[in-house]
Amino acid sequence: QVQLVESGGGLVQPGGSLTLSCTASGRIFSRGDLHWYRQVPGKERELVAQFTSNGRTIDYADSVKGRYVITRDDAGDTGFLHMNNREPEDAAIYYCKEDIWETERGPQQQYWGQGTQVTVSS
Repeated sequence: QVQLVESGGGLVQPGGSLTLSCTASGRIFSRGDLHWYRQVPGKERELVAQFTSNGRTIDYADSVKGRYVITRDDAGDTGFLHMNNREPEDAAIYYCKEDIWETERGPQQQYWGQGTQVTVSS
């Protein structure tokens, strides 16, 4: 069974920086696109950044453009969301989602992490 585990959440002051990590474990043959979402109570989950597996397409929500950077390490084991110049509106639970093939001939499946809380406060 594949698992995604996020880490790095916590309290950050307005204007500060924080980096979230998303690590996949389990039976993994290949990893596809990586996405980061966030959600606040009472609102729908919002896509904030996405990274295609070939690295050619990286998109951001308008609300985070110029402040967030999505990356993945060379080995492809861990994805990151680097968040800079944080604003109070950035406070949310952040989730990663990744497309993963467990076997060479198996279907691509989507996996979600459990979420990590990010709070922005002075």
